[in-house]
Amino acid sequence: MAEIPAPVRSFTVDQLAVDVFASNDAMSEYVAQHVRLLLADAVSRQGSAAAILATGNSQLRFLQRLVELGGVDWSRVTLFHMDEYLGLPAEHPAGFRKYMKDRVESLVHPRAFHYLAGDADLPQVECDRYTALLKAQPIDLCCLGVGENGHLAFNDPPVARFDDQAWVKLVKLDDVCKTQQVNEGHFPSLAAVPAYALTLTIPALMSARNIICVAPEKRKSVPVMNALRGPVSTVCPASILRRQSQARLLLDVDSAVLL
Repeated sequence: MAEIPAPVRSFTVDQLAVDVFASNDAMSEYVAQHVRLLLADAVSRQGSAAAILATGNSQLRFLQRLVELGGVDWSRVTLFHMDEYLGLPAEHPAGFRKYMKDRVESLVHPRAFHYLAGDADLPQVECDRYTALLKAQPIDLCCLGVGENGHLAFNDPPVARFDDQAWVKLVKLDDVCKTQQVNEGHFPSLAAVPAYALTLTIPALMSARNIICVAPEKRKSVPVMNALRGPVSTVCPASILRRQSQARLLLDVDSAVLL
């Protein structure tokens, strides 16, 4: 197993522990090994584990290394993802179900991977179904990313609620979010990005016993700065992490450049 990289800088903002690594590769290696240990420990102590995973380009290296490392009895792990575009079929190349099936489920074969059906005929019924699955067991781990508008999952600033009563809801995507999806190569144009999505809400994400937020690359430097240096506000939804003593934010030197 590769040596676990050490952060080049560590500090705390309110209740949030922050680690900065020399590169995206070093950060991804550290996160993969840390998540592996968290899941293996949960399985050892409880006999099973449940985790929520994020999609997006920022998660690619971490997920690849997590799968490669081994050391987790995935047959005892139940997995969830945190959002899906409304109306997209399961095999759409930009869909998050396909992202997770190709990069995680087909490789590790977990006990279950529960997917949000963005193409469900009754979206609210689908939200209720997924809520029941999430609440059926404690969530041991939530792995997050931070969007260029500061979102967590698809909780964009206009629709994010820190006190949301729902755990899964239908939301309208803002243009900054949709532009990010185009720039990352998932859609050919802004018009091609679905206008709405299903998302886990911030209270659902924050309910996890451990929260690992991975936010590398220079394009994340402004939302990272806003999350850590601005007010705790839905203007930058990721700022809620500062109130989570069970959370850690992992950065590389590029995303931490404005701190």
